Amino acid sequence: MPTESTIKLTASDGHTFQAFRADPADAPKGAIVVLPDGTGAAGKLRKVADAFAASGYVVIAPELSPPAAIDAATEGEPAKTVPDPAAPLLAEIQSTVDSVKECGKVAVVGFGAGGGLAYDAANRVSGVACAVSYYATGVVNAAGAKRKIPTLLHFGEADIVVPFAEVTMFRAYHPEVSAFSYPNAAHAFDGDGQTYDESATALAHDRTLAWISQYVVGQPPITLKNAGAYALAKTDKKKKKKADDDMGPPAD
Repeated sequence: MPTESTIKLTASDGHTFQAFRADPADAPKGAIVVLPDGTGAAGKLRKVADAFAASGYVVIAPELSPPAAIDAATEGEPAKTVPDPAAPLLAEIQSTVDSVKECGKVAVVGFGAGGGLAYDAANRVSGVACAVSYYATGVVNAAGAKRKIPTLLHFGEADIVVPFAEVTMFRAYHPEVSAFSYPNAAHAFDGDGQTYDESATALAHDRTLAWISQYVVGQPPITLKNAGAYALAKTDKKKKKKADDDMGPPAD
């Protein structure tokens, strides 16, 4: 069973925020930062955390500051241009990643709005080995620059929030991104509501674990079938031929 706790983290601007953390029973293979789809996702968060922790990863999910809290924190300050409203959230994600770096390489996995943040963090947060997004909002219609780290996306083909036609166009613009789609799956197909799709959820989870295993844990070198046997056979043949030559013709 994973060990669960609530911890406090500090962002680069000095403000503190909470994060839920689950540690596996044994030494971790690495860490996964989970970005849920907005607030009120405690049930789904624990289910996701337990699944990843059971596979050997430290899981940490920050309680990101809502936009209203960010606005309130800047009230009374001199007026200034804020070119990037996502910057405070990315700073919190950066602090979250930094807090688990000692556990190994770090992946970021997001769902819905959190999936959009995970996609953004892939290019703008340091120390991330790979990113995975489920039915990410704000991605396919504003795809942005080429990805700097391996990125995996999951989309439902019956998603009315993220239309599949836009996903198809996104794939054409971003061939470097691995984007899987699931027939008949709706938005939040892995959630607890009416849109839950068991087969899509299971397949997406397996693909996510394989992706994280490849880029966080690292796979052993691939040994081709019979690798080395051919070279060994050639060497043995040469040795045998030389030995036969030394012995001369066979005796009657």
